Amino acid sequence: MAVAIKTWGKELGFHDVRIADAQADMSTVESGLFQWLAQGYHGDMDYMAKHGTKRTRPAELEPGTQRVVSVCMNYAPPAVKNSWDVIHDGDQAFISRYALGRDYHKVIRARLQKLADRITGEVGTFQYRVFSDSAPVMEVAWAQKSGLGWRGKHTLLLNRQAGSMFFLGEMYVDLPLPVDEETGNYCGSCSRCIDVCPTQAIIGPYQVDARRCISYLTIELKDSIPEPLRPLIGNRIYGCDDCQLVCPWNKYAKITQENDFHVRNGLDEVSLIELFGWDQATFEAKLAGSAIRRIGHTQWLRNIAVGLGNAPYSVEIVQTLQARVDDSSDMVREHVQWALQQQDQKRTAIQESST
Repeated sequence: MAVAIKTWGKELGFHDVRIADAQADMSTVESGLFQWLAQGYHGDMDYMAKHGTKRTRPAELEPGTQRVVSVCMNYAPPAVKNSWDVIHDGDQAFISRYALGRDYHKVIRARLQKLADRITGEVGTFQYRVFSDSAPVMEVAWAQKSGLGWRGKHTLLLNRQAGSMFFLGEMYVDLPLPVDEETGNYCGSCSRCIDVCPTQAIIGPYQVDARRCISYLTIELKDSIPEPLRPLIGNRIYGCDDCQLVCPWNKYAKITQENDFHVRNGLDEVSLIELFGWDQATFEAKLAGSAIRRIGHTQWLRNIAVGLGNAPYSVEIVQTLQARVDDSSDMVREHVQWALQQQDQKRTAIQESST
């Protein structure tokens, strides 16, 4: 049955499927989580602290669970604009490459449900529950325990054949399947991910202070972005891939075969000005089915305002920002004013350098 599950999983588009014992010793992972929470590194992500040991003890979340089936699916889209070229062009908007297509939560859970249906057809009714970043599950820890890869120093899962540009999903099952062995850690002495982080959010190997992470600041944080961090964000308006882009293992990252993860609406190469011009209706329509839509239009404008403030000075950018100085959102107005101040400082610097 374990062999069949792995075969069916690959037929459904997962590039690997592995199995871990749900009763495996997770005491080190559990204590690490509690220490991370105690230090406040989770910021405003209160959901990380809500469920206690359910994250590391599957049977507490889903009684009867015996095994954790972990899956991964590549997301690197084909024919995508080079990430560094976009990041280094201050007028462009950089969006994390995982978010350029359809919302992965929907895709992964739907495929896992199909896998569950195949299993049901073979063994009859069994107890299961499928996940993809959708419940208190330590996804990376269980993927590591199953042998899908190892936790890199940036805390993402790494795989020798696929780098880190893939999504994870899990199925808790009550089937006593044979389990797979863990793999080794192959980061060695490399620290490129730590060194490249724009905000130095990776405070040490395997330790991230989410409060400084650009992904947290642009996606999870619902309030104003702290001013000292705004200039460091650059033009990254949704997520940040820097730690993955410099990782040597990502030379093995595979182009996705999943059409749902292909680039939509030209989001791999689009100007900040264009995106800032989207009204609520356009935002909702363009990003229907996208993970980005979850942050809402107000947070979207907040992020882009920061990007415009960090962009090279231009009259067009100033005019674009001025069009929203009276925005209905206090948060948007605050970030627009900050961005206008940044543009004014750059204009002054240009004038002074030319005299």
